[in-house]
Amino acid sequence: MSVIDKLYAALSGANEAQIRKVAAATLSEQVKWSACHPVNDLAGVFSVVDDFLLPLIQAMPDLERKPFIHIPGDFQGEQWIAGTGYLIGTFSAPLFGIPATGKTLYLRYSELVRVENDRITQCYLFPDFLDAMQQAGVYPLRSSLGHSGLMMPPTSLDGICGADSDPDRSMGTAQLIMDMLDCLRKYDGKSLESMDLKNFWHPDFMWYGPAGIGTTRGIEGFRRHHQGPFLKAFPDRDVDHHACTVACGDYVATGGWPHMHGTHTGGDWLGLPPSNRHLSLRVMDIWRREGDLLKENWVAIDIPHMLDQMGLDVFAQMSAITNR
Repeated sequence: MSVIDKLYAALSGANEAQIRKVAAATLSEQVKWSACHPVNDLAGVFSVVDDFLLPLIQAMPDLERKPFIHIPGDFQGEQWIAGTGYLIGTFSAPLFGIPATGKTLYLRYSELVRVENDRITQCYLFPDFLDAMQQAGVYPLRSSLGHSGLMMPPTSLDGICGADSDPDRSMGTAQLIMDMLDCLRKYDGKSLESMDLKNFWHPDFMWYGPAGIGTTRGIEGFRRHHQGPFLKAFPDRDVDHHACTVACGDYVATGGWPHMHGTHTGGDWLGLPPSNRHLSLRVMDIWRREGDLLKENWVAIDIPHMLDQMGLDVFAQMSAITNR
């Protein structure tokens, strides 16, 4: 059991004193913990408990963590764990203003976690708060262009990885990702065909995007439901920083906080007019390789943070719906 599993297993049903005790046992004293807006960047165990863990457990007292993917790996001499899945529980109290439903909440998460001496020293966590709003019936934006609903686990059902048993294959998968990302940078500003994705993506490629965008299938579905609208809105987007790359067999995770930048000069992304502001994007991807091509991609984007930079407070808009 990883230190992440130990943390969340001990949180279920815990009171405040127990939460503080398990946090002190699993987090480094000076832990850096970043989660999607409105949580943002926290420093130190006390802040993580007060500003994230306590609100989470108060909202979902019977919290259960269900990972679909869990991949450990080394990056530049550091130990990292990447994963995605759901935090599941009874939605008993508001979560960062999202109204409770009394029903089961499936809070999608993606994470990049750095571990040292069996303690979490850094965490980039992407809870999909927009999806939680959808489940609560208070989603304030345009409907997703892609499919909106539960994210699926890997088709191969082998996403829970132990120690890397085939480093050469892991390196090959990582190189495939790097080559594919180079292909995405070849956008000529005119045609999506300038990025020749068929050399990298399976014909039935699945792209599991966050709420607001949704899930797409195949290259054409990806272009129609995400890439086209996104590049129209952010034509100068570029990946210019990443926190780490974690590879294990057929799986690779990449991400950064931020990971991309772009100027919002085009309209209609999420149904919104251009703000003409330069935005930083917190993004994380997990990829699964099948043969020589990429078959699945789980994508986390801190869209509430993007909207905040555009001058749109999505939580305030949600509250307006709640208070009608």
